[in-house]
Amino acid sequence: MPTEPSLLGEYLRARRELVRPEQVGIPVIGQRRVPGLRREEVAMLAGISAEYYLRLEQGRDRNPSAQVLQAIGRVLQLDDDAYLLSLAAERPRRPARRVRREAVPASTARFVAELSVPAFIEGRYLDVLAANPLATALSPRLRIGRNRLRDVFLDPEEQALFVHGAKAAGALIAGFRQSVGTDIDDPRFIELVGELSLASPLFRQLWARHDVGPRSGAAVTFAHPQVGTLHLDREKLAISGTEGLMLVVYHAQPGTDSAEKLNLLGSLALPDAVRTSEPTQLA
Repeated sequence: MPTEPSLLGEYLRARRELVRPEQVGIPVIGQRRVPGLRREEVAMLAGISAEYYLRLEQGRDRNPSAQVLQAIGRVLQLDDDAYLLSLAAERPRRPARRVRREAVPASTARFVAELSVPAFIEGRYLDVLAANPLATALSPRLRIGRNRLRDVFLDPEEQALFVHGAKAAGALIAGFRQSVGTDIDDPRFIELVGELSLASPLFRQLWARHDVGPRSGAAVTFAHPQVGTLHLDREKLAISGTEGLMLVVYHAQPGTDSAEKLNLLGSLALPDAVRTSEPTQLA
C-alpha cells in the first residue's frame, strides 16, 4: 500500500545525495550509481539498521527518536538539526485555511521611513510590506506588493543587480524554508512554490536541495546601474510582536567608496522622498 508523501523522507533523501562518500571517510572504489551516500552507508554511520533507515525515507516510520535523528544529522553533516527534528514532530491535520494578511505596525513603518539607509520590511513569505525611498533607489523592486523570491528568480533586472546571484538565490530559498517550516499546507506557500517551480529552472534545482538556513545578515555586492559596484552589509532583524516580519537594512562601512556611492544614491532618491508625505506600507 503506498504511503503518503513524507517531508522527513524527502528531506533525508535530498540531503543524503549531497554528501560525498569521501567527506565521511568512505573510500570510493569503482563507479557509483547514486549521487552522494547510499542508504545503507547512512544507516551504518548512524548506528541504525539499513531497513529502519529505509522505512524513514519511504515514510513508513514517521516518529523516530531524537537520538536517531541527531545521529543521522551528524552523518548528513547538518549545521543545525532543529529543522530535521521538527519534521518528525506529530502535527494534527488542519482544515484548509485562507491566506493570512500580514500588516506592518504603524510605528515600525514610520521608523523605516525615517532611516537614512536602504530599509524595508520583509514578510513571512518574503513579500515587501514596507520600504523607504532609498531602498527603492537601490532596487526598484523593493516596493510594496513585490515578492523577493519572484523578483530574484524571475526578474532579469533584479538578477543583474547581484554580483553573486546564485549564492543570494540559495540563501533566499534557505531562509524561506526556515520561515515557513513544516507549514506546507499554507495557501501562500503552495502558490509561490508552484509558480516558481514551473517558471524557474534555478529555483527547481535549489529547492530540491532542501537547504534550510536563518534569515540573517550577510555581505552583499551589487552592480548598480547608476552608481556602479556597491559592497554593503545587510542586516535582518526580527520585529517584535509580529509573526515572521523582518526589518532588512543595507549599510556601508564608513569612509569607503561604497559609503560615498550610497550617499549619492540617497541624493538621487531625495526628490521622490520629498514628494512622498506618508510612509510606504502595506496595511
